[in-house]
Amino acid sequence: MPAFRQVGEKQLPNPVLCMAWSPKRDLIALANTTGELLLHRLASFQRVWSLPPSEFTGKEITALAWRPDGKILAFHLKDTQQVVLCGVEKAEILHVFPMQNSVTCMHWMEVTEESSALSSFYNSEDESKLFLPKLPTLPKSYSTTSKIFSEEKSDEIMNLLGEVRLNVLVLGGDSGFVELFAYGMYKIATLTGVSGSCRSLSLSGDLKSLSVITEVKSADNQLQICYLQLDTCLLSSCLPEVTRMSRKFTHISTLLQYLHLSLTCMCEAWEDILLQMDLRLTKFVQEKNTSTQVQDEFLELLLWGQSSPELQALLMNQLTVKGLKKLGQSIESSYSSIQKLVISHLQSGSEALLYHLSEVRGMSLWKQKFEPLGLDAAALEGAITAVGSFSLKANELLQVIDKSMKNFKAFFRWLYVAMLRMCEEHVPPELNKMTQKDIAFVADFLSEHFSENEELFDRKGKYFNVERVGQYLKDEDEDLVSPPNTKGNQWLRFLQESAHLKESPLLFPSFPQKSLHFVKRMMEGVIEQCLQKPAEVIGRSVTQAVFLPLYTVPGRCGPMEIPLYTVPGRWNDKKNKMHHVVFCMPEVSPCKVFLLRRGTDPHRHIPHSVISMDLSRPLEAEGDAAAQPHQVYSCMDARFYDEEMLTVVLQASEEEGRRRVLAQLPLSAALSNEEGEEFSWEPGLRLDQQSGSVPCQSLVLGNQWRELENMKAQFVAVNGIRKVACVLSGNLRHIRVFEMDVEDEDEEGGESQNASADQEVLESTMTSEGPEGKEEEEEGGGNKMEEQLESEEALDIS
Repeated sequence: MPAFRQVGEKQLPNPVLCMAWSPKRDLIALANTTGELLLHRLASFQRVWSLPPSEFTGKEITALAWRPDGKILAFHLKDTQQVVLCGVEKAEILHVFPMQNSVTCMHWMEVTEESSALSSFYNSEDESKLFLPKLPTLPKSYSTTSKIFSEEKSDEIMNLLGEVRLNVLVLGGDSGFVELFAYGMYKIATLTGVSGSCRSLSLSGDLKSLSVITEVKSADNQLQICYLQLDTCLLSSCLPEVTRMSRKFTHISTLLQYLHLSLTCMCEAWEDILLQMDLRLTKFVQEKNTSTQVQDEFLELLLWGQSSPELQALLMNQLTVKGLKKLGQSIESSYSSIQKLVISHLQSGSEALLYHLSEVRGMSLWKQKFEPLGLDAAALEGAITAVGSFSLKANELLQVIDKSMKNFKAFFRWLYVAMLRMCEEHVPPELNKMTQKDIAFVADFLSEHFSENEELFDRKGKYFNVERVGQYLKDEDEDLVSPPNTKGNQWLRFLQESAHLKESPLLFPSFPQKSLHFVKRMMEGVIEQCLQKPAEVIGRSVTQAVFLPLYTVPGRCGPMEIPLYTVPGRWNDKKNKMHHVVFCMPEVSPCKVFLLRRGTDPHRHIPHSVISMDLSRPLEAEGDAAAQPHQVYSCMDARFYDEEMLTVVLQASEEEGRRRVLAQLPLSAALSNEEGEEFSWEPGLRLDQQSGSVPCQSLVLGNQWRELENMKAQFVAVNGIRKVACVLSGNLRHIRVFEMDVEDEDEEGGESQNASADQEVLESTMTSEGPEGKEEEEEGGGNKMEEQLESEEALDIS
């Protein structure tokens, strides 16, 4: 019998549309028709976690891809046109970016090329840690509750950078849309001119070419599958420069996200507490029914110690002594929290942003190396200036907070003493003294925050204005209601009177009338322009080197319903530097599997670039009566196990039974006939129109096969590194998981036994809670799942 061993089987409640094995662990990611993302481990196909669909992110997953280190999972959501990067350890969404087109296929590769320039960069890349302090984690008490991000994300966001070695996430979609993202975050190329809609793609490890399989509508309105090879020589020739630039811009992208979360925390700290006071005092002012202004009554109380009966009743009923004391403490705590966030997060993030932008600007001045990649020194100067303006605005907010804290503390201290006297209670001696400065603070508070200005009432709907700090945190384009008072500022007066410094590019503009949110959006827009230009320049350098029409898809005029399963399989042979594509043409040759080979260098000639394998009678040599040697088989699905092996799902052609077989097909046997006649491609014809001329090799599987009983298997996903396979039925709900090289593992002796024992410990941990506990773990994830993933990572052989 075969070496394959079934280790799991499951009937799923919802059809599976995408499945992908982790490159580093025995984990498989599944996306179903409800938009749910599932992570299962090999052992008994147990669920590690599930990420439910969200109305804020999306519910229609169309493509999956693992980062090469297996720590991040990328997926695309069609209904919201977003790409999401999800952390595998905790099932947390770490980064989301919008797309202009729908994504139908993904490929995440790691660069394999080495050079002395890259080695020196790898060793010195973290030198920024010598000059910049580590960014502090966002406080849990004010963690953001935004629709996308959850608690304490700052560490995870910075970990999005991953390893220094360049990795590229390639996205393809309809209408020839292809984009490349370095480290999964920074767009380094937008490709145009790709014919048809992308259904599969693969970027070579040396960055010399991009292999793409597309659907193109022919003149007779039929869809034909075509193979394209795009020449990406600029990326390969400038690999050290591309790596340096991409790494820096990825740092910049993560810092922008860090600043965004920091500002969100500040907004929450303000909204949760300050708005309570805003509502209370606004209600207090609006309920006042006397003809005199509130500001005048408070001033009378401040100067003469007397108040009207209406003011006294409102103070004692609306605020109360206890409520006023508690409110004052809450406001002071809120201001302190915002102040700490500005100092430790906004200013630290801005400094790091200035550092990395300045380094990129230095790169742009080395025109021989970086000008071909589209780095623009002038645009980067503008970005640095915008970050400087943001830092100035954050510093201005600190000054406003400092002044507001003094005014608020003085006002609440004075009002607390006044209300104690109204209640005829004892006033502590330390509170009974007020200096002239304290009186001035209270008067400033009353003049600034209480107003019967009709224009203000119409605009804000209230008489009380407590937005001295909050106005900086509002995401509005309107000018500040209470801009800072710059009268008497000697520095500003000096700048205005100086003809040379007034318009100096060395000084950052301050935008005194605008909010912090406004300046932040402006800064993000300027930086985004710097990020976009290299993608446009590199994208224009990519040219189409090869276009080969393969075959038509009869009876179809629209896009594929299940793109992942119905396209040919592809493989990038990094060792021999070749693109491999495997496909079937059931209408022309139902029992044959075709293999197309192209060099990663588009100009390199590969002998026997197209061959075919006849699998009509692959089990004849078995000699087992149960094998039914006279039965003819056709290929349902074929995937590359590694560069020397194909994993195929075969179906018997007889009507009765139509049994399915999972098999391993050695490519060395198919390529052993290379001395035979080579196929000559006729220009202007598809491959299916000249398939009879393709060299063919009849293959026998030996014992490398297994019958899939009681299963209408149709699709397969494999990982040769982890030696695992997952077979999916035609109804997309029945799954079986296999270990493919069990015999080899048995020969390893003690090591494999220890690994099996460790795996059993993991499994027993999973099931120790019983059925109810297991279900809770499957649905919720939690800390136990995170510990198991960490334990499993320690067992990896990779």
